[in-house]
Amino acid sequence: MFQDHLLFPHLTATDNVAFGLRARGAGKTAARDVAATWLRRLDVAALADRRPREMSGGQAQRVAIARALAGEPALLLLDEPTAALDAAAAMSLRTALRDHLRALSAVTILVTHNALDALLLTDRLVVMDDGVVVQAGSPADVAAHPRTQHVASLVGLNLLRGTAVDGAVRLADGTEVVAAERLSGPAFAAFSPRSVSLFTERPSGSPRNAWPGRVTALTPHGDAIRVQIAAAVPLLADITPAAMATLRLAPGSTLWASVKATEVTVYPA
Repeated sequence: MFQDHLLFPHLTATDNVAFGLRARGAGKTAARDVAATWLRRLDVAALADRRPREMSGGQAQRVAIARALAGEPALLLLDEPTAALDAAAAMSLRTALRDHLRALSAVTILVTHNALDALLLTDRLVVMDDGVVVQAGSPADVAAHPRTQHVASLVGLNLLRGTAVDGAVRLADGTEVVAAERLSGPAFAAFSPRSVSLFTERPSGSPRNAWPGRVTALTPHGDAIRVQIAAAVPLLADITPAAMATLRLAPGSTLWASVKATEVTVYPA
């Protein structure tokens, strides 16, 4: 399946899906029956007689997936299957595609820049950066234990590297990140932007990791606001729009960022 779906413009949805079967010698009626089945499975049966110019981008992507699956391939290649779709259409298509790939006996190779596609549609994940493989493993392991800043940015985690000694990870500049886990030797410390709390003054109480910093960027992130912070340890924090208003945050604002030791995951580097 091509990134831009590349449906045959002169054929209807039914004939696009039936094309591969017809090319392999299937009769017209049998091929169209299979095509109709796949159009129903992808929830685009109503488009059976439409040509690509009469479809939305999401509809055309679903027809293209039906065309790819109809021939029962032994090897399925998917290039950016949710590219150029809005968030709602991409999530709907992702869910449908995941269900069909799980039922397929074929090997599937998916190429994507979208972290959700990679994490939700695959059994094994290979992350490349500048043409080099930087990490491979199950989606769950890669998401929980990123080993480079590139991978951490894809899965949405803060990642720091240093040397672990008795429950703390000391970074190259001497800054320490306290964790609940005990580990010794070269280590990564990772934590979610959601676990970072922001304050106008140095926090007191339970947080054991607290750093002064300056807001460098504020961007929407789902239903949250992602705050990029320049501090002793560069940080990302996710907060609600209400919290942003209460803190009166803007690029250049000074603040304190903290994360509890229990929120920090430590693992060998």
